[in-house]
Amino acid sequence: MTKTPSLFDLAFPDNPDLKIEKKHAKSYDGLLCGVDEAGRGPWAGPVVTAAVILDYANVPAGLNDSKKLTEAKRESLFGEILKTSWVCAASASPATVDKLNIRTATLSAMVRAVNGLPRVPQYVLIDGRDVPPGLAQPGQALIKGDGRCLCVAAASIVAKVLRDRMMVALEPEFPGYGFAQHKGYGVPAHQAALDTLGPTAHHRMSFKPVRLAADTTL
Repeated sequence: MTKTPSLFDLAFPDNPDLKIEKKHAKSYDGLLCGVDEAGRGPWAGPVVTAAVILDYANVPAGLNDSKKLTEAKRESLFGEILKTSWVCAASASPATVDKLNIRTATLSAMVRAVNGLPRVPQYVLIDGRDVPPGLAQPGQALIKGDGRCLCVAAASIVAKVLRDRMMVALEPEFPGYGFAQHKGYGVPAHQAALDTLGPTAHHRMSFKPVRLAADTTL
């Protein structure tokens, strides 16, 4: 009879690895959840968060910080993660970002992503500097966690792919802004579109470049 590998049997030679997960796994029955976000910095679009519980017998090969992967690789891994893991995503709209501020909106969405998982995690590993207030479970914030920890890397991929798809979907409705190309980030082409066309309902008015463009195009 073939033994199903546990988290402790697995070894991944490339970064990220399982060191952090292994540290907590025995205490929390292996029910560890990774959390990350995509879209804190852009001038337009939602911030999207994801929570992922990996099945350590079926970990997709090649998980890494989403920023280190090509779009094609992220899309491929996204499908594998959904097939083999427990996943939930939550977002905060530009209006929510403007109302709460980007940090509070992101942390709130992270809590909703964790709470929406089909299994209840016992410990949460979060990319960044903050453990979200209101989280029911104990957790640890990890600077650059998406490049250090496999479950956080998986969450970074899910959040990035979902957010990119949202921005691409806005392209036909708002031609001229280039959302499908820059995904709402503050690149020169986006600045030029703002200066000419002004902000849309999907822009974050609390972000200074957007606010200044609104004042100029009134």
